Amino acid sequence: MSVDKADAKKLGKTPPLFTPGHLACPGCGGTLALNRVLNVLGKKTVISLPACCFSIITGAFPHMPLNVNLVHTAFETAAALATGLKAGFEMTGREDVTVMAWAGDGGTFDIGLQALSGAAERNEDIFFFCYDNEAYMNTGNQRSGATPLCSWTTTTPTGETMEKKDIMGIVAAHQIPYAATASIAHLDDLDAKVRKGVEIRGTKFIHIFSACPTGWRMPPDMTIKAARLAVKSGVFPLMEIFDGERRVLNYRPEEQTPVREYLGLQGRFSHLTDGEIEEIQRRVDERWGKLVALVDEVRPSEDGIEYI
Repeated sequence: MSVDKADAKKLGKTPPLFTPGHLACPGCGGTLALNRVLNVLGKKTVISLPACCFSIITGAFPHMPLNVNLVHTAFETAAALATGLKAGFEMTGREDVTVMAWAGDGGTFDIGLQALSGAAERNEDIFFFCYDNEAYMNTGNQRSGATPLCSWTTTTPTGETMEKKDIMGIVAAHQIPYAATASIAHLDDLDAKVRKGVEIRGTKFIHIFSACPTGWRMPPDMTIKAARLAVKSGVFPLMEIFDGERRVLNYRPEEQTPVREYLGLQGRFSHLTDGEIEEIQRRVDERWGKLVALVDEVRPSEDGIEYI
């Protein structure tokens, strides 16, 4: 249940925008991500929420952990609803309200892609956040367009046979002013990218790597470690794309961690053979090489950020 505003006032405190006591699984990476995003965007934020884990996590009114306004919408319409909300606020003179879509990978890579494409094509002045746990976790871990090669899900019991969809490439093709990747293991970087988006007029897309212990079949205390290894191994690069063209790499490890270490934390990859792990490593190295060749600059997203 959310913090009572009167009680918070008596204590001389401002109620947090995302309170404890929600319905997420232990170790949920998505809740950590949303908490940080709202801390940056502030109280004057409205969330467009399609079907996803957060349909459950946010609870049923009045027992909800959010102290910002939220509108539930259909799986495919997060960006469309956000567009309408923003237009309504602007028509009534409320240009100080930030409108954001908060969608999982299913509502971004797959079912919600058409509405996202339309909003990006029109360059609507909204944030679109994808918290990516790499499958349809709310309905029991079915594969999505974000599911990585060879991963176990309930619909790929012998391992996913297709590569993860290049959502950053798809979004960049729309030439929106700002697109970025972020990780729950690098929260200062996430904060900096959200702050940067606040200053930009137009569509802002931020793809957040959000490890899921339940679906990835690993202990809850491995959430941050898994997310960190995804970055250090090159599986999930931290980057920014401006106007669909200029690319900035925010983190380049002196020596990449072998992919085997990242995969070994997760039960969803426990069936892999040495040959399959070597093939995944080869593909990660190939993608990393192509990315490095395309980037215009290598620098942290904000001066002073240190990575571990």
